[in-house]
Amino acid sequence: MATRQQARMAVVSLLYAFDLGNGNTSQHADEILEEKKIRNKQKDFALTLYEGVMQNLDICDKAIVTHLKEWDFERLGAIERATLRLATYEILFGELDSAVVINEAVEITKSFGTEQSPKFINGVLDAISKDKQA
Repeated sequence: MATRQQARMAVVSLLYAFDLGNGNTSQHADEILEEKKIRNKQKDFALTLYEGVMQNLDICDKAIVTHLKEWDFERLGAIERATLRLATYEILFGELDSAVVINEAVEITKSFGTEQSPKFINGVLDAISKDKQA
């Protein structure tokens, strides 16, 4: 059975595909999750996250842009953007403690991103989390 981290990694993959212009990603989300062996409760969890991000994409993107210091949102790597979107959604709308969400995002980034990505992701998400608490 898949873990929640694997479900989140699958969501990052879906968001990555969407970001690269695959507008029909939502229509094929079930197939993609099945292909990644994300099933049952974890599939429901992944779909809830994916749909939540997509429904709140503008809100998540605005929160990210607000906390990018010297970065242009459009120039971020697609993996980093997808990871930030998922984690921002979870920080703003989820029930988990922000520290747990940030840790999960950093771990995902270690698998998918560049060597510098985890530190960058951590900094942006920490700022979003602090802003939410203020």
